[in-house]
Amino acid sequence: MFGKEKKAEDKKKETALKREENRKKSGVKHKKPKQKQAGNGNLSCLFGLGSAAVLAGCIAYAFVRRGEAPGIIGGITIISSILAGYGIYSAIIGFRERERSYLTCKIGIVMNAAAIISFFAVFIRGLN
Repeated sequence: MFGKEKKAEDKKKETALKREENRKKSGVKHKKPKQKQAGNGNLSCLFGLGSAAVLAGCIAYAFVRRGEAPGIIGGITIISSILAGYGIYSAIIGFRERERSYLTCKIGIVMNAAAIISFFAVFIRGLN
């Protein structure tokens, strides 16, 4: 009460100086922790790879057979497009995960969209 009490501003300045000194002594800077990839994004990439592999296998088989591939190959390619559709759905769900890296979600969407586009390109080309 008689001048020994410090003002609130002085206390704040002192604590800020102490914090700064402690940081300099320890040499540790505050970093953001490394974020994990979104789990559904990883799943989306897996579906994209599977879909592309199945589609490429069916196209290769039809090429080797010179267009005389059985109808089951067409059914398998439809399964490939279903896998790609579920991969896109999984990537969209992956964007809802909090505090995760969304790189795999973005890659998964691109891969699955490319698989679906190539499926439709082969399908339309086959109709001609």
